Amino acid sequence: MEDTARDDTSRSDIRRLLKIFGVKADEMIITHLIRNPQAGPLRLRITMEDLTEYGETLPEKPLHYVVEGTIRRE
Repeated sequence: MEDTARDDTSRSDIRRLLKIFGVKADEMIITHLIRNPQAGPLRLRITMEDLTEYGETLPEKPLHYVVEGTIRRE
């Protein structure tokens, strides 16, 4: 039961972080597009990087994820 509660807490934290990022990123991208109407499609790179201080016990495979994409204009 304890693992389930821990998983629920972790998932809740993940969803909260992603929601905050998504809402803020959306606002920033829309603002950027409005301020730069002359620009063509917007090319973006979104990077997720683990900033945890692990001390001497580093993970075997560090958490790192990159997504690239294009925001088209009408």
